[in-house]
Amino acid sequence: MKIIFDELATRYGSSEHPERPERLLATVPHLRKVLPQLGWERPFVADDKTLLPAHDEAYLARLRQPIDFDPDTPYYPEIDQHARRAAGGALLAMKSARQGEPAFSLLRPPGHHAKRAQAMGFCYLNSIAIAALNALNDGCERVAIWDFDAHHGNGTEAIVTGNQQILFASIHQYPGYPGTGTHSFENVVNLPVPPMTDGEVHAAKVKEALDRLVAFRPDLLLVSAGFDAYVNDPITNLRLEADHFHRFGIWLREINIPTAAILEGGYSDELPGLIESFIRGWSGV
Repeated sequence: MKIIFDELATRYGSSEHPERPERLLATVPHLRKVLPQLGWERPFVADDKTLLPAHDEAYLARLRQPIDFDPDTPYYPEIDQHARRAAGGALLAMKSARQGEPAFSLLRPPGHHAKRAQAMGFCYLNSIAIAALNALNDGCERVAIWDFDAHHGNGTEAIVTGNQQILFASIHQYPGYPGTGTHSFENVVNLPVPPMTDGEVHAAKVKEALDRLVAFRPDLLLVSAGFDAYVNDPITNLRLEADHFHRFGIWLREINIPTAAILEGGYSDELPGLIESFIRGWSGV
């Protein structure tokens, strides 16, 4: 298994913001210590050609303007480059998976709230939608997206809705940010769970979503791997434990579909152990 990371992804942001550099600064040395057999690779910076299937050209220019997008999603110097690097990591993970090696893109910022022409929810470019659309352009017939982040992947939904070569499934807290994802339609499967849902009930919904994606018979599965449904996450109200994320990884190992995962949310100080649990399940280590 390959981990995609670049230390440049830790060189922006604020320790006062939930989506802070410490998420990676703590996780990377932890994984290097406890899982020394993992391979590591640096991402590339995605260019306009790879971004334009998911985003408008005028929006890419907007990312360079030094103006905050909203209170949750501030402008940072060179944020467009950091977001392009995260998108490049998703593309590299996708390509690695298609070549037979599962890959986890361990970068920031996250992406699944970003719409075609709107940054929001800590997200600037929608890395997973970019990877999915580029995979289709490169010969994939069907791509599935499994989003188990605690928040609805509204940006991904907005970008892929109506594309019958993509099936998107999101399991998320509702009521909760961003207030969407209440029903399924077309090529979108939404499975909302109420705050404080029992962890086993929640995990069963996550498995239901995966089963529906597998039935789609995709050539590629992309995972929006958010760890903010963890019971001790500071900004959500769900009850998953580390063992549940380990179980999610085992399910991926069992389905025998080329798979790449992209880090989304997860704001607990215990994030390194949660990612470790997921990777151990997925890799079989």
